[in-house]
Amino acid sequence: MTRPLGAQISHMLKDRGVDVIFGIPGVHNQEMYRGIQEAGITHVLARHEQGAGFMADGYARATGTPGVAYVITGPGVCNIITPMGQANSDSVPVLVISSCLDETASRQGQLHQMKDQEIAAGTVCDWSHTAHSPAAAYGLVDRAFEEFATQRPRAKHIQVPIAQLEADAAPAEPPNMPGLRAKAGPPDISPLLSLLNIARRPLFVFGGGACSNLWRQVLIQTGAACFQTYAGRGFAGAGYDLDFGSTLARPGSADVIATADLVIAVGTELAEVDLWRAHLGHSATLIRVDIDPVSLSDDQRASVKLLADAADVAKALWAATENNTPDTRWSVAEVAEARARWRSETDAERPGIVPICDALRAAVPDDTMIYSDMTQFAYVAKEVWPMTRPKHWHHPYGFGTLGYALPAGIGGAVARRGKPTMVIIGDYGFHYTMQELGVAVELGLSLPIILWDNGKLKEIEDSMVRAQIAPNAVIARNPDFCKLAEAFGARATTPATLEALQADVRAAFDADGPTLIYVTPDMTL
Repeated sequence: MTRPLGAQISHMLKDRGVDVIFGIPGVHNQEMYRGIQEAGITHVLARHEQGAGFMADGYARATGTPGVAYVITGPGVCNIITPMGQANSDSVPVLVISSCLDETASRQGQLHQMKDQEIAAGTVCDWSHTAHSPAAAYGLVDRAFEEFATQRPRAKHIQVPIAQLEADAAPAEPPNMPGLRAKAGPPDISPLLSLLNIARRPLFVFGGGACSNLWRQVLIQTGAACFQTYAGRGFAGAGYDLDFGSTLARPGSADVIATADLVIAVGTELAEVDLWRAHLGHSATLIRVDIDPVSLSDDQRASVKLLADAADVAKALWAATENNTPDTRWSVAEVAEARARWRSETDAERPGIVPICDALRAAVPDDTMIYSDMTQFAYVAKEVWPMTRPKHWHHPYGFGTLGYALPAGIGGAVARRGKPTMVIIGDYGFHYTMQELGVAVELGLSLPIILWDNGKLKEIEDSMVRAQIAPNAVIARNPDFCKLAEAFGARATTPATLEALQADVRAAFDADGPTLIYVTPDMTL
């Protein structure tokens, strides 16, 4: 059936498994909206394109499937560039489809005109291309989904000229089977296995790309210790005695890593935002396992590099070590001592937050998915809050943007209807995207929003003091956040004690809409 191309794109996305699109309509992209309802897709109306992009990101992280956003020409694309950069940095499959002007070289002063919208978007994502025909639009959509399925996930942008969106087009071809990573058999783990068999202090470092529940069993069978990056939390599972936790950012972690006689880094860039130092700290052989060749060739200088899917390597290692009798030189006592020491350091650096984290953790169900923002509360929690399962705490790790948590949490809650989802955000970050609270109210999401208000950009103030700079521009006048939430139609509470906080959080999971839970450093511990 012939339809305007904008409508055909929505039908094509539905055929590729897209059930939800986040976005904001405008006169330039309205043809894309013609087909949304007709195709049976749910549309979530954001209050700002930045919110739409973060919602798509949060949805993708919750489902493991691509998140899709529709935006308009010019300011719509500019507003969603930050979420695209965040998704690209954190390996999240997000597809942004926008309208664009038909011609910009000879005509000036058009509505939403930019000098080069394609290049502007391309600076923060995997690729940004213009579809000048229906065939090009369909081909780019299929290319995006093919790459989402077979490569390291990244953000991608497709723009379609307005005249093309409005012109009639035949439908896209039905989807065919996505490409498969060619395999002659299990990955060759013999170099890794031979080194692991002679190691007595083997150490794994798990990143967000570890992607297998078998790693815990591998740890048990080999007697290995482990660290996790913030994105890799949970792969060791709860209660593994030789787990140093997500403490790579502690300076003392380098000293521990230096005592290992083999280090195996799985699915991690070992980036600045993982280590907060230039070098991991190893003196022994380093093995890297990753699907991204760029990570294999970085300055950490791995001796053995396996370009392979981490899940395949985990399965092969699990099978190869099944009958092992581990002879480990790691001790439970040394791990426990290090974790206790680093927990004390974290508490001393940002006093008063650790007890609140402990109380909050005790109040939430084990399968809660948490979305946090750039705030001191989250910085502490990421180190002291052990995760029982992976991929259940999402944070703007790489790009490090403020305002991520609320809209991303909304996207996650849309994907996880009936399952617990929670947001942790600071007072300043809440200013960035607080308008999206209206979306959570409209959708009736049972979403606890922990708002940590220390009245300032405390992390920046502390950094200025360390640099011997007189603190400047770190305090902004805050509104009455509870009244603001109530004005949107949300519930709001101000717990004065840890027990009240726990009760409010439990009630928020059962509420018929979002609840803002206002927490300050003055809480009685």
